[in-house]
Amino acid sequence: MTIDKSNLVDFITLGCSKNLVDSEHLMRQLAVSGYQVHHDPEKPEGRIVIINTCGFIGDAQEESINTILQFAELRKQKKIDKLFVMGCLSQRYLKELEEEIPEVDHYYGKFNFNEILGDLSKTYNPNFALERSFTTPSHYAYVKISEGCDRTCSYCAIPIITGKHKSRSQEDIIQEVQWLVSQGVKEVQLIAQDLSYYGYDINGKPLLPDLVNRIADIQDLKWIRLHYAYPANFPYKLLDVMRERDNVCKYLDLALQHSSDDMLKRMRRNITLDQTRTLLQAIREGVPGIHLRTTMLVGHPGETDLDFQALKAFVAEQRFERLGVFAYSHENGTYAYNHYVDDVPKTVKSDRVSEIMELQRTISSELNQQKVGKTFKVIIDKTEGDFYVGRTEFDSPEVDPEVLIAKTNKLSIGSFYSAKIINFDDYDLFGEVVF
Repeated sequence: MTIDKSNLVDFITLGCSKNLVDSEHLMRQLAVSGYQVHHDPEKPEGRIVIINTCGFIGDAQEESINTILQFAELRKQKKIDKLFVMGCLSQRYLKELEEEIPEVDHYYGKFNFNEILGDLSKTYNPNFALERSFTTPSHYAYVKISEGCDRTCSYCAIPIITGKHKSRSQEDIIQEVQWLVSQGVKEVQLIAQDLSYYGYDINGKPLLPDLVNRIADIQDLKWIRLHYAYPANFPYKLLDVMRERDNVCKYLDLALQHSSDDMLKRMRRNITLDQTRTLLQAIREGVPGIHLRTTMLVGHPGETDLDFQALKAFVAEQRFERLGVFAYSHENGTYAYNHYVDDVPKTVKSDRVSEIMELQRTISSELNQQKVGKTFKVIIDKTEGDFYVGRTEFDSPEVDPEVLIAKTNKLSIGSFYSAKIINFDDYDLFGEVVF
């Protein structure tokens, strides 16, 4: 069957899962308007291309610009008819992009991307506002519960891009999750720039515990996972919900960034090392068995070797189950850009990233070894070579370790199984299904 390429839209999404949600909602609107939509195709074939960009840090910006330039050349050669750019990069640098890459037909920001429909002579259909086309396996989905951020971290450009925190209504979120479950979704990842702040702009108090509790009531929803919580003013009542509700994963993504009091102050994190330790102790005691994911930032202006050694000691002390590290990027418009000198050499930043990750590799391997012989509930995401690839409740898609199960028995993608862990490596586990 011949594909009508004039009616085919190639959609490229860069950056985080929050961008992915925006792409999925726009893709659904395009689909109900009569377009065929391909997401991240290996070989783009459509006459219309939409690029959803990331503008968080330098490396992400460079990837977005290079992708735009690649398709701008195709536009110049008339190999595509329309090229649209949306998302964080164009939200932040709209005028500069319009001047530097005029081959793009139109640039949109992070919040007006539905205008693409009008530019394609289509109309936004509110009847499908909560629906989306899946770019993930159909058994899990990301659900964005808010936009923006009210925090004032020195290094972060997100508030510049997204503006102030704005919570979605609980009713809106519940309806979206109900629709997802009706489509076969068994697991949702609740995401936001800052989950902890959810509800403050509605009635001045944290509503995340209440929201998660209500979502947990949705029938046939097996797993709920929480991403991107903030340590300062953490909503402690959430721990009760996580402990008491069986379908709330014992997993929390809590970005800590550093442990040195001096660095925490310079980063404007509004929390101290002692307060951080108190919070971590409360989380582990309040939700026994919880797995914590965190992120650390190295090379921030003013970070001394003493600060870095304190961070290494903290990582060794806390033994986080999941940990990522990124190097400071001197982002125009941020507090750090305006008030600090980017005084840590790039090579030092890179070495510090490597040191923390090497430490974490050892910790992860030791924690994995402790799981050998134990049995876990595992969801199967896909197949790779001779293995089924699954995850426990302690693992988020794409970013966390996986459970590899040999194709000895036929398993179904998107189904749950009990798997006994028989071996491990630094990050992944090897299991066999217990029938």
